[in-house]
Amino acid sequence: MRTEAVPTLWVFCRIAVDPSVESPAVGPLPHHGAVRADKAEAPVRLLVVDDEPHIADLVATVAKYEGWHARVANNGSAALSEAAAFNPDIVVLDLMLPDLDGFTVLDRLRATGAMVPVVFLTAKDATADRVAGLTRGGDDYLVKPFAVEELMARLRAVLRRTTGPGWKRSVLAVEDLELDEDTREVRRGEENVSLTPTEFELLRYLMRRSPAVLTKAQILDHVWDYDFGGRSNVVELVISHLRRKLDTDNEPLIHTIRGVGYVVRKAT
Repeated sequence: MRTEAVPTLWVFCRIAVDPSVESPAVGPLPHHGAVRADKAEAPVRLLVVDDEPHIADLVATVAKYEGWHARVANNGSAALSEAAAFNPDIVVLDLMLPDLDGFTVLDRLRATGAMVPVVFLTAKDATADRVAGLTRGGDDYLVKPFAVEELMARLRAVLRRTTGPGWKRSVLAVEDLELDEDTREVRRGEENVSLTPTEFELLRYLMRRSPAVLTKAQILDHVWDYDFGGRSNVVELVISHLRRKLDTDNEPLIHTIRGVGYVVRKAT
């Protein structure tokens, strides 16, 4: 039996603990922020194949939060059946499955003529395993334990490479503030703004949920991990940095709602 550092997944997942967020069994999670029309017209169809349900469901949940359609398979046979029925745009595939290994699943997919891109997600971290995964037809290879954000970034990169000009980036926009989720670029009007990773994640969360007001607890759960033990004023500190970078010499977009929390929206 193999073991993995599962808590690492949750540290990097940064999903808001909020009653409005739906589970994978319910359906796609809602986008509350303004997503520009240059997002792909049809949602990406993702098939996640992993024999550990907590990992497969976690990846599917994050993908649905991104607006994708996602299905889960917990063994190789189920993966082949789901692929035939679902016709995924991209597959996350574990190498070590209880019936067929990941290489066999990939070979059988290719034998049907399916050229769907595949990203291997596995605990096998030897160089020989990585080389084998890429030479056997995988488009990328990520080792467990992993950050879900890195996995999503790799999936988007693979889609850009394999889909070409047809793949459109996801850009969040509130007034003249734009945040590109793929390139991680932020622009206020005509000016590019450089943000730290934490500043970027906090701003993205606020923009995705705009015009909803988010509490400090929600922000801590999303941007930091659920058992974060740092300073209690860390949210105010990062908000202050964002205001200096984004709202100086511009109409303020980051607002404090006293006794409630923070919001990104046009002043009313």
